[in-house]
Amino acid sequence: MTKQEFARRRRNLMDLMGGDSIAVLPNALELIRNRDVHYPFRSDSHFQYLTGFEEPESVMVLIPGREHGEFLLFCRERNLEKEIWDGYRQGLEGAVANFAADDAYPITDLDEILPGLMEGKEKVYYTMGNQPAFDQRMVSWLNHLRQASRSGKHSPTEIIELEHSLSELRLFKSSQEIKAMRHAANASVAAHIRAMEFTAPGKWEYEVEAELLHEFMRHGCRSPAYPSIVGGGENGCILHYIENNQKLKNNDLLLIDAGAEYDCYAADITRTFPVNGKFTPAQKALYQIVLDAQYAAIDAVRPGNHWNQPHEAAVRVLTEGLLSLGILKGDLETLIEEAAYREFYMHRTGHWLGMDVHDVGDYKVGGAWRLLEPGMVLTIEPGLYIRDPEHVDSQYHFIGIRIEDDVLVTKDGHDVLTDAAPKEIADIEALMANA
Repeated sequence: MTKQEFARRRRNLMDLMGGDSIAVLPNALELIRNRDVHYPFRSDSHFQYLTGFEEPESVMVLIPGREHGEFLLFCRERNLEKEIWDGYRQGLEGAVANFAADDAYPITDLDEILPGLMEGKEKVYYTMGNQPAFDQRMVSWLNHLRQASRSGKHSPTEIIELEHSLSELRLFKSSQEIKAMRHAANASVAAHIRAMEFTAPGKWEYEVEAELLHEFMRHGCRSPAYPSIVGGGENGCILHYIENNQKLKNNDLLLIDAGAEYDCYAADITRTFPVNGKFTPAQKALYQIVLDAQYAAIDAVRPGNHWNQPHEAAVRVLTEGLLSLGILKGDLETLIEEAAYREFYMHRTGHWLGMDVHDVGDYKVGGAWRLLEPGMVLTIEPGLYIRDPEHVDSQYHFIGIRIEDDVLVTKDGHDVLTDAAPKEIADIEALMANA
């Protein structure tokens, strides 16, 4: 992302805030993995969206109309001894030169400087609840200002949820964001193809996961967007299975839900395919139902349609398919109305996608499903998960299938960013046969 892109985002937020206001946004915390080992640090998505700054112990402040600069960063100072051990720091100079901050202050001076910046403002934009320790500091600063109001100082009278305004801005992707998401999508497509070519009976789920991670890294994606799901056989019926520690068996399906993160933007792909490269008749029948449901749902992604229409389309096709196989019995409309499909399809057909794999943004506005608009990106991921219910023919037992793609809403319809990952039965079988 360019400096101009981040500046545009900050300007959009400040336009929403209006005058006589201040926004305060702390970055994510460093977290201990065990003893003196930290988890790899990743900036808070809102913080990253507005600044591009990727160091812990940092706080962003926006003050619309401030004469001496609207964008301020509090961050760590340069420290040669610490940088020898832990890596380079931007410091105050780097925050200004490389991230276009109008001014930068030591993070250690936050208690001294920030209350003065809030003084005289009517509105403070801040999200309570994300960081309890920082919440306590914020409350302390505000209480101090209120007490000082007796001596003529003016304290803020309103705290406004920052989360909502930022979530609405992030819902609509710019051309630079879409470019980053295409890169993440292309890396993820290559990883899923690699996994299909590698998979065979006797391999372990974690070996397949390693192939995914290898391909992510080859494309410059240093991290998956979320823990990869690599579930063979009945593990494919566990929606968020991440143990990935079982041996793959002949005649089982393998469900892989995995996506790369690039420049803090996520891809999210699911493919399901036979471990031995050949679908059984029962697997093929269920798989085709899910694939048809996904095509129907993707077709419903277009400007002017509402958020729930892709889900409704998928539910109808899934219910029809389960009826045709005798897994469900009864009248189609009644089964849909009573949600009989939920025994085998218990989640929604998609979610917003962006900097977070389950990205921010309201699904309803004013109590009604939100209309789809150009620039939105969502997943389409119908599935069927049949464990071992007594009323279902045993040939379908322990079959879990999900097919997921990332879909951009365009002015004329949609663009499937991950369409190059094979999902037709014939294409999957041909790819695995030639591996």
